Amino acid sequence: MPGQGHPNNGWQLPLVQTSMKRLVVSNSAPPEFLFAAHGRLAPASLTPLATVALCLGCLPLVGCGRTAPPRAENPFTLSASSSPAARTSGAPDVPAPVLVSEQLHFPQFRDVHAEAGLDHVYVSGESGRCLMVETVGAGAGWLDYDGDGHWDLYLNQGGDPTQASDGRQPNDALFRNLGDGTFQNVTAWAGIDERGYSMAVAVGDYDNDGFDDVYVTNLLRNTLFHNLGDGTFREVTEQARLVEKRWSVTAAWSDLDLDGDLDLYVANYCIYDTQNPPDCRDDGGRPAVCHPRDIPPWPDECYFNQGDGTFLPESRQRGLVAEPGRGLGVAIADFDNNGWPDVFVTNDTTVNFLFINQGRGRFQEMATILGCAADRDGVTQANMGVTVSDFDRNGFLDLYVTHFERESNTLYRNYGELGFQDETGMLGLHGPTLDKLSFGVLMADYNQDGYEDVFITSGHIENQASNPNYRMKPQMFTFNGKRWQECSDRAGEFFRGKRVGRAVAGCDYDEDGDLDLAVGHENTPVALLRNESQRGHWLKFLFRGRHSNRRGINTRVTVEAGTTRILQELAGGTSYAATHQPALIFGLGQWDGPCTVTARWPRGAVQTFAQVAVDQTLILDEPVARP
Repeated sequence: MPGQGHPNNGWQLPLVQTSMKRLVVSNSAPPEFLFAAHGRLAPASLTPLATVALCLGCLPLVGCGRTAPPRAENPFTLSASSSPAARTSGAPDVPAPVLVSEQLHFPQFRDVHAEAGLDHVYVSGESGRCLMVETVGAGAGWLDYDGDGHWDLYLNQGGDPTQASDGRQPNDALFRNLGDGTFQNVTAWAGIDERGYSMAVAVGDYDNDGFDDVYVTNLLRNTLFHNLGDGTFREVTEQARLVEKRWSVTAAWSDLDLDGDLDLYVANYCIYDTQNPPDCRDDGGRPAVCHPRDIPPWPDECYFNQGDGTFLPESRQRGLVAEPGRGLGVAIADFDNNGWPDVFVTNDTTVNFLFINQGRGRFQEMATILGCAADRDGVTQANMGVTVSDFDRNGFLDLYVTHFERESNTLYRNYGELGFQDETGMLGLHGPTLDKLSFGVLMADYNQDGYEDVFITSGHIENQASNPNYRMKPQMFTFNGKRWQECSDRAGEFFRGKRVGRAVAGCDYDEDGDLDLAVGHENTPVALLRNESQRGHWLKFLFRGRHSNRRGINTRVTVEAGTTRILQELAGGTSYAATHQPALIFGLGQWDGPCTVTARWPRGAVQTFAQVAVDQTLILDEPVARP
């Protein structure tokens, strides 16, 4: 809480009125109970969940309130709230002997899309013309659109990028999770009619009514679908003033000014006309996909929520402007530990952006100063996807960025006040990714042994028939506390096949406490990777905001298990063209004792829960401010 264990003093912000009913469970409540329906939509049936809701009165609180941290004291210096040892660049070893089990195996996944009923194929429209837009689609996003507690899947669709966006084009798809391991296509029933050549999906409850809304990025005109709370959506793009007609690739929701509602950052790519495309050729004179540097970039845009269902484009007023751009990935998280969300943008063939929040949603671009604009040699890369994790447990969030072939992906380790450092090679991640062109990525502890793993999907953008490397195998890496090692050949049959991979979206869709993956591919079926790892103990957290945004985006949770302390933040965006389930899952390895859990909500409230038992899902209810 600001002023109580928080590095900054607080500012009082207005409350956000919401409609979700609050569920209070006493300390004597049994571990299994039925959830009451909330909001306006009562699900047809309620499923018992082995879940405990953490809210006021359940466990002791360290602090609460409705204050938000102020701007950073020095716009050129990252502030730190960790111990002095966490601010120095010591050895990369991560001490966690209490969690690690040598008996735990590598992560294991199995593609179950067919048996689950996910019969979706993203059609890129490629026909030998080598259009740039044919190479970057196939987004995926998780949401609970009907409020039944089961996580549903929104999948983008392409079509023919040279034709009008009308009924002749294929539609995006919404699949409802039936709660038994299968999905049902409910696109038409839900009122989803999206015929644009779409790239990605960003899910966020922008009006805090308890129902997930959907923003779709397209080649020409993006679309906002408002969830009506009755199982249907209405397209409200113009009413919300979110008409964006540039080629957008990825978007991300976050409360950038901490006023209680979600704002929207949209990463735009190139100025490209599919009706009159540039004539680009390879060295042999054959048609080829144009190099991004030969196509002028569109600037990004950031839309700030006005609290009345409308948005205003305020990127210039807020300092969210830099050149040259060509944005592909966005990650929004508190990288400097000052309590305000920052914005990291991956740009294709140009420097990355890191907009440090100076307070109240005012930003300064500092990627070059802080060491995450280019690689360790100062060379710009073809930056695609991005994932965020405190893999080394020093209390600061690190960045892992995917790239073009022969560049390798890059791990930027965050040293707090000292900025970021490219430690890809010294940690074993350089060589294994040199022959890959990677997009979607997600770092998480998939087998819950207490150390992070990373999943990467790949596929070339040169889609001419003569390219033997067009389709590529996905990869899985695991961290052992000192170095990363590839374990793709031991992660399952799926890793032996070659595809053109794009989006990676994480979700515990089967509600068994581990993270599953949806992987978008171009011109082949979407994959649903069910996590079948032999795993350790765990804790899973969902969020219910009251004064912060409803899903709790940018909430930070720290779990203390014995002498080990693990930090995660529910970041906005991340991966590529994807939206994850807004949940945090902690792997605890062999630790089966009680844990101490601390949650810091975006607007400053802090909760601490002692003696938390492992192997359960916890719903964190943001505390009501005391008078």
